[in-house]
Amino acid sequence: MLKYGIVIPVYNHPHYLADLVQHLQQFQYPIILINDGSHAACSEILRQLAQQNQHVHLVEHATNQGKGQAVITGLRYATEMGMTHLLQLDADGQHHWEDVAKFFRLSQQHPEAMVIGQPIFDASVPKKRLYGRYVTHFWVWLNSLSLEIKDSMCGFRIYPLNKTIPILDKAKFQPRMGFDSEILVRLKWENTPFINVPTPVIYPEHGISHFNVWRDNIGLSQAHARLFAGMLIRLPQLLWQKRGSGKSRAD
Repeated sequence: MLKYGIVIPVYNHPHYLADLVQHLQQFQYPIILINDGSHAACSEILRQLAQQNQHVHLVEHATNQGKGQAVITGLRYATEMGMTHLLQLDADGQHHWEDVAKFFRLSQQHPEAMVIGQPIFDASVPKKRLYGRYVTHFWVWLNSLSLEIKDSMCGFRIYPLNKTIPILDKAKFQPRMGFDSEILVRLKWENTPFINVPTPVIYPEHGISHFNVWRDNIGLSQAHARLFAGMLIRLPQLLWQKRGSGKSRAD
């Protein structure tokens, strides 16, 4: 039996939280808010949402540990609650909430798959951020030996927990922005199928980005270097997987 939940990592993103939770309540799935060491005002909003909404569960980090660690906390919490799949949404208002139903529908049709957003950007996207994504895309495609992951940095996705948790148990992850990409490469190494969902992404007026150019780019570089070494170790296995999938398509 499939059991779905929703995780929202939050670090000082107060502007869209109430509206987002209200929108998500129509699905009647548990909503896990991860307070990753937010300031007092944002923390108070999170606590009020948890008190006022029966579907909302609040997990709090005493200090900021990074988006990746916040998501990991949510994944493990969902597993303890008996969930099989977890939808991740960012709290900064960038994602197209109307597509949530589409993500759930695709996941239910393909429960073994990782469902990931493929952003459609409008004119609000900062050009440096847009061009920088392509550097990450290159490394993800190289380290996974696949073009199947169209955009590894989009935080709009559904994790199949039976595939994800074993990877969390055996691998060390970059706890901040690098996690979103690294977990997808490791899922691909385990031959997890991917479904890419085109979805609009905007940079809203009150959007807050915590991407630190130096810290997070160093973290991403470390993650990609670790993945590259792992890819070389797994190269025969990955090539065999590609050969097998190619034969399946031909048949």
